[in-house]
Amino acid sequence: MTQRSGFPFCCLTRRLRIPQLLLLCVTFSCVCHALFCFLVQPGLEGSTNLFHLLSNKSNQEQGYCETEARLASSLDFWTLSSENLIAVLPVDPVKENYVRKVKNCIFSIAFPTPFKSRVRLVAVSKEVLEDILDLDLSVSETDAFIQLVSGEKIVFGSIPLTHRYGGHQFGIWADQLGDGRAHLIGIYRNRQGEKWELQLKGSGKTPYSRNGDGRAVLRSSVREFLCSEAMHYLGIPTSRAASLVVSDDEVWRDQFYNGNIVKERGAVVLRVAKSWFRIGSLEILSHYGELDLLRSLLDFIIQEHFPSVNVQEPNRYVDFFSIVVSETAQLIALWMSVGFAHDFVPNASDDERRYKIGNQANIGMFNLNKLLQALNPLLDRGQKHLAAQILEGYPVLYYTRFTELFKAKLGLLGERKGDGDLIAFLLHLMEKTEADFTMTFRQLSEITQSQLQELDIPQQFWALKMISKHQLFPAWVSQYLLRLKSNMNDSDSERRKRMTTVNPRYVLKNWMAESAVQKAERNDFSEVHLLQQILQHPFQKHSAAEKAGYSSPTPSWAEGLRVSCSS
Repeated sequence: MTQRSGFPFCCLTRRLRIPQLLLLCVTFSCVCHALFCFLVQPGLEGSTNLFHLLSNKSNQEQGYCETEARLASSLDFWTLSSENLIAVLPVDPVKENYVRKVKNCIFSIAFPTPFKSRVRLVAVSKEVLEDILDLDLSVSETDAFIQLVSGEKIVFGSIPLTHRYGGHQFGIWADQLGDGRAHLIGIYRNRQGEKWELQLKGSGKTPYSRNGDGRAVLRSSVREFLCSEAMHYLGIPTSRAASLVVSDDEVWRDQFYNGNIVKERGAVVLRVAKSWFRIGSLEILSHYGELDLLRSLLDFIIQEHFPSVNVQEPNRYVDFFSIVVSETAQLIALWMSVGFAHDFVPNASDDERRYKIGNQANIGMFNLNKLLQALNPLLDRGQKHLAAQILEGYPVLYYTRFTELFKAKLGLLGERKGDGDLIAFLLHLMEKTEADFTMTFRQLSEITQSQLQELDIPQQFWALKMISKHQLFPAWVSQYLLRLKSNMNDSDSERRKRMTTVNPRYVLKNWMAESAVQKAERNDFSEVHLLQQILQHPFQKHSAAEKAGYSSPTPSWAEGLRVSCSS
């Protein structure tokens, strides 16, 4: 999580997943005394359904029993299925698992490679297990669970898949990329009727591994687990992390690509999303002229994930593109509102600073342009013109949402001329003083107007005190206080209360993740667990977080902290 502000028109790497799709078990134990029979009936996607056939107890007791029975206490009757995908989308006919150029398919079948050493559960998301996967938390303590989430065993009836996709890296076409260290182990349909795709990351080689070993290491896996869950609790669409396991298998990494190869430990994250398709899923098909397959995949994506688009409509691809443009703008504006840089960390491998926080919206435009290029072979002349017009509207969509979010962060009500300038003015001061992004807005939520007006910022508001050293800070404060006076039917206490609900006190900053990683590499996972707990409630003050310094200035040891693609 970067902590430096950028100019307002600031968006994602080429590994962007389509925002609409991102939103990057049921055994039954009942503690009631009802006598019942049940039938387990798997659906098309993995699921387990309970049907009460008879009961000799009251409706009230039966209702309690049914509530308790929703969560599985083991994996015995919990199922996954890949049928929804492979029944419609072609699979690579080559079944051997070796690195190769793959054509004319969407998936290759490849099984995860189990670790050779002992596997240990580092962390698990109770909410993902219970609310998404219908699993009681106690299941995570079983050997069967460890075997599932480490890739040692596949749920009966499911076929593990690896996805073929292409894309750009640092603005250059990289041709075939694909799931080089990830396996889609199946789709689960939960009790709400939602379908979730489960994917292991770091689970071994695939046909798309290129020169890699198919593994992920502990440090990068800790970051992914914590950050994906943190983003969810900030209210930002993201993939979710269900579990993190670590092994004692040796994995050799040159973290900064400088020849310094070190031994690390292999780890696997089980992550879930509504879909793992991305812009590159379409790009690879368009690039190689596989247009019938491109059309089939697009129609499948629309039917599964874009219910507002009629798959029979001739303009469906334009309608699809319009939604993706809009949601990309919305998503990146949300990232910017919490100071988030895509791929979870600012990338030291990015020498040209292409993906710096201030350039994210522009990269979003680049991505959308590549998506349109992939769609163009399926569009007629009129549709191409319409799609181009939609893309031209992206900057307005982004800036409008960006302004809305930052007005809320500043407690501004209504529409006033000059609001955009007021926001840009503050971000400029933050950039010049290298202010802490999160705590600047949080402390503006906590400081009173009278304290601001005096310009003698108390030491407890250390981030604001840093900005106050800039000679233009008094001018900004004057403009801000004047604008607050125009809020209708508002008070200072109401403003502060409102702002603390949109300005988090805690986000996963790089130094916090690094501290947790360093301890985890010594088999001390206490800070992983602490951060997981704190980041579930980012807007609430927490004594353990304060003691750990999570709302304090970045510690001196972390000032030169660097992370890379492999982090």
